[in-house]
Amino acid sequence: MLCENCKERDAVVNLTQVKSGAVTQLHLCEKCAAEQGVETSVASPHSQIGDFLQAVQQQSLTVPGDQSSCHFCGATTRDFRSSGRLGCARCYGAFERSLRELLRRLHGNSRHTGRRYEPPAPELLEQASLVGQLKDRLRRAVEAEQFELAAELRDRLRTYE
Repeated sequence: MLCENCKERDAVVNLTQVKSGAVTQLHLCEKCAAEQGVETSVASPHSQIGDFLQAVQQQSLTVPGDQSSCHFCGATTRDFRSSGRLGCARCYGAFERSLRELLRRLHGNSRHTGRRYEPPAPELLEQASLVGQLKDRLRRAVEAEQFELAAELRDRLRTYE
C-alpha cells in the first residue's frame, strides 16, 4: 500500500484521527508521518541507572570466592553457569555451597518440604516379580498346549491378583 500523502513510498504508519465525531484513517510512510509530527521510532533513552544495574548484574555473575572446580571431571562453576549442567555426579559435592544458594534463590528454600517419594515395600516388588514370572510360564504352557499346567498356573495367578 502506498503512502496516501506522497504516493511514492510504502505506507508503514496507520494514523487514526477523530475530529468532531468523524474517524479518518491515513496510511503514511515514515517521512510523511514525521512531517505531520507522528513519532515513528521509539528511541530508548540512555540512562546511567541502566548502566549501573547492568554492571551489578555482571558482577553478581562472577563472584570472586566462588571459582571452585570438580576434582574428578574438572568442571568449573563458570561452566555450570554458562551451560546449566554439571559435569558428573561428583560435581554436586564440589559445588554444594553454590547449588544450595541457587536453590534457595529459585525456590525460597534449599530444603525440600513437599511430598516425598516412598519406594514400594520389598514384599510388593517380590510379588510383582513372581506374578510376571507366572504370566510368562502360563503363556509358554498355552503355546505348548500343556493345558493342565496352564490351569494350575492360572489358579496360582488368581491368588496373587
